[in-house]
Amino acid sequence: LRIFTLMFIRDIGLKFSFFIVSLPGFGIRMMLASKWIKSQDPSLCYTWETHLTCRDTHRLTIKGRRNIYQANGKQKKADVAILVSDKTHLKPTKIKKDKEGHYIMVKGSTQQEKLTILNIYATTTAAPRFIKQVLRDLQRDLDFHTIIVGDLNTPLSILDRSTRQKINKDIQDLNSALDQVDVIDIYRTLYCKSTEYTFFSAPHHTYSKIDHTIGSKTLLSKCKRMEIITVSQT
Repeated sequence: LRIFTLMFIRDIGLKFSFFIVSLPGFGIRMMLASKWIKSQDPSLCYTWETHLTCRDTHRLTIKGRRNIYQANGKQKKADVAILVSDKTHLKPTKIKKDKEGHYIMVKGSTQQEKLTILNIYATTTAAPRFIKQVLRDLQRDLDFHTIIVGDLNTPLSILDRSTRQKINKDIQDLNSALDQVDVIDIYRTLYCKSTEYTFFSAPHHTYSKIDHTIGSKTLLSKCKRMEIITVSQT
């Protein structure tokens, strides 16, 4: 099973979505992603762990979705990418990414609205510290038009774990860093008592929510709803 999260935005007129593509087998991964995009027709798609090469991007270049922004790591593979619908009319003014392919930021405007979109994939090793460093590096670019979406590999609250394990100091420091750049966990703010998850650990038999949509308080006022949807590989 894979878990997808949809975020619907009011006023801006966009339907934002992100999904995890970490299924075994590259062919299956791309087939599922393409099928889902065609059926849902979102304005923006955020992918992680896709490891796209330049030759592979055509598999996701679906009709009406010709703009793909990706961060290439070593061996010229992309760990993160943002797929933009032609209907969005996104006009990028600045693009930043890291050499390892773990984040990509696109600043621009759409439908006369400024927009900064940041896609982050944090590895399990020292994930909170890595995210804090990304926030520091991009501090001047993050504003009240910012949407941060990513596989942060980090539960941000006690409710983000089925075990109700307390958050450690690194996560507390990360939450403080998010406060400093004036962004909030949009899903947790809207659904403060929700116990839905986005990741299952088979060895530990535990669930957690490690994939997050974070944005400014201004964005929160425009958000209609968010929804976590479980989708079968078959």
